[in-house]
Amino acid sequence: MIKNHWLIKEFFSSSNYAVVGASTDPSKYGNKVLKWYINSSYSVTPVNPKEKKVEGLSCVPNLSSLPNLDPNDTSVSIITQPSVSKDILTEASKMGISHIWFQPGAENVECQEYANKVGLQIISGGPYVLINGIKR
Repeated sequence: MIKNHWLIKEFFSSSNYAVVGASTDPSKYGNKVLKWYINSSYSVTPVNPKEKKVEGLSCVPNLSSLPNLDPNDTSVSIITQPSVSKDILTEASKMGISHIWFQPGAENVECQEYANKVGLQIISGGPYVLINGIKR
């Protein structure tokens, strides 16, 4: 049993998803995670400031640029270097997005401390969407 099972169920109750760190490189986890959402029939937006499209989907440069954003109905997977992840977490928190999943390696102690400080319950420390995600 996954310790964050109830958080994972809540994460997948959203209608809209974003993959921050989406990549055009099929060998990168940012691409593999995005494909998982696509293949699982989720409405997903890739987020990467360096790309226009990823896997045929229009890419946005940051969370603030997500189309039709409803922060209460949006979940975000973060697949970035920990040095970038804290800024993304801060942006999400300021926007009111509370469903955050750090893929393994994207988080650090600073991210966890910030999440605790602002009252976010994030998924981190091991569960991976490719293994623990809930398919539609």
